[in-house]
Amino acid sequence: MSAVSDRLPAFPWDKLEPYKKTAAAHPGGIVDLSVGTPVDPVPELIQKALIDAADSPGYPTVWGTPALRDAITGWLERRLGARDLTHRHVLPVVGSKELVAWLPTQLGLGPGDTVAYPRLAYPTYEVGARLARAAYEVYDDPRDLDPANLKLLWLNSPSNPTGRVLAKEDLTSIVAWARAHGVLVVSDECYLELGWEADPVSVLHPDVNGGSYDGIVAVHSLSKRSNLAGYRAAFVAGDPAVLGPLLEIRKHGGMMTSAPTQAAVVAALGDDAHVHEQRERYAARRAALRTALLGHGFRIEHSEASLYLWATRDESCWDTVAHLAGLGILVAPGDFYGEAGEKFVRVALTATDERVRAAVERL
Repeated sequence: MSAVSDRLPAFPWDKLEPYKKTAAAHPGGIVDLSVGTPVDPVPELIQKALIDAADSPGYPTVWGTPALRDAITGWLERRLGARDLTHRHVLPVVGSKELVAWLPTQLGLGPGDTVAYPRLAYPTYEVGARLARAAYEVYDDPRDLDPANLKLLWLNSPSNPTGRVLAKEDLTSIVAWARAHGVLVVSDECYLELGWEADPVSVLHPDVNGGSYDGIVAVHSLSKRSNLAGYRAAFVAGDPAVLGPLLEIRKHGGMMTSAPTQAAVVAALGDDAHVHEQRERYAARRAALRTALLGHGFRIEHSEASLYLWATRDESCWDTVAHLAGLGILVAPGDFYGEAGEKFVRVALTATDERVRAAVERL
């Protein structure tokens, strides 16, 4: 077992525990703006769909029900502008983190292959490369990478942690560059419905991919847009030549979304009203926290989308974490996401309105 675990970095969130204790000792209680886990209720129509499907004694299928695949393709066309999708273009997964961590292994990557991801990025991109024993490389602009052994290029727009959004022109150019060099593009778009000062575009849009899904896969999650982090509900969409073999591998591995969850996802993707309602909650929290942080001497960079504010006081991120913990506010240190984040903190919008008000008052 140690041969596998030794490939992995130390789990970063354990380092935050002492600061969590400090914040929890505040007389007004902790305001946890660190992990970014949803706190608002699961919409009733989704809960009802889950309950109605609770009597599911048989095994679910890895590919999902036809109703689920219809819901996914319909949402992709309605919301993202994708065209000419069939069931062969989609595949449900058991939460997006599972997919990110195991995709390089399931693609058959290993020593001699390279996985690339943004310089500031979700740590699981690196974890996935390490599990596959592949090399990994960070980038500022992927078009500057050496494509020789590059097999998997991760994009993340809107970005976690920075909230940066890639312009349509950049996405189009990157997809063209990757295709020219035979590199698979996997675009993590889990925050796409949370654009504030920008309108994020998917790699599945024909303006980006030229009407072809060759060499591209998009990753989507219902955790944030529908408060379904506890359901482990996500899906990938794109090139059937990639998703077909992936489906077969995942069948052998038993990687199936539970039947009640599949029914819940159908309900969630078929309703836009609850997404708009949740967006309004996050927009109000974002405006309040942003104003308070700026007034407290922070500078905020990017953050034009996603569920986070990328903030700095131009000091060590751990000094900032300690300062805010003293106010009873817990945030994520920027170096969790790469060395380039050493002077930033990531402030999540995922706290109740009451807790956000408490943070604003303390700031």
